[in-house]
Amino acid sequence: MRELTYYVATSLDGFIAAPDGTWSAFLDEGDHMDVLVDEFADTLPGHVQSALGIRSSGMLFDTVIMGWTTYSAALDVGIVSPYPHLRQFVASRHRQTVSPDVTVTADPVATVRELREEDGAGIWLAGGGALAGDLVDRIDRLVLKINPVVLGDGVRLFAGARYVDRPFERTRLRAFDSGVVIAEYTRRAGVGS
Repeated sequence: MRELTYYVATSLDGFIAAPDGTWSAFLDEGDHMDVLVDEFADTLPGHVQSALGIRSSGMLFDTVIMGWTTYSAALDVGIVSPYPHLRQFVASRHRQTVSPDVTVTADPVATVRELREEDGAGIWLAGGGALAGDLVDRIDRLVLKINPVVLGDGVRLFAGARYVDRPFERTRLRAFDSGVVIAEYTRRAGVGS
């Protein structure tokens, strides 16, 4: 079964974006960037891969699912297919497909359930917080890029998730001189699906 991985930048106080949805407070340079480019190239948008002269392998992820607000950040700069190297799904109950390369789903839980049954590499949950809240019980792995900043308000890591104890085990922790910490967790066996 394929894994659903929530790979996302977050503040120290658990926000993945500012109240206006931007993430400019997060560091985009520093010694942590080599790890992001080398190990998580599948998560780089196509135009960024082109600018860096790299091509992702598709070994880590071959599918991405994101909320409409996350997707609209690409649309706002004229990019209708931000991850052309991945199968792209956008969760929205009201929006229509903008590109033939992007599938809009009104039921992300059912979509993830179906995707997990297929053969292939991992499924990357790119955000946002509301979608992560909807999918929290389906997440197998967390990769948190914890930035050394406190936002105080904004888009929560798991917006709208109901209270339930959901234990994860830390599998890897890396701290960088930039102040960024990459913390990786897997869901404890027998918890969620």
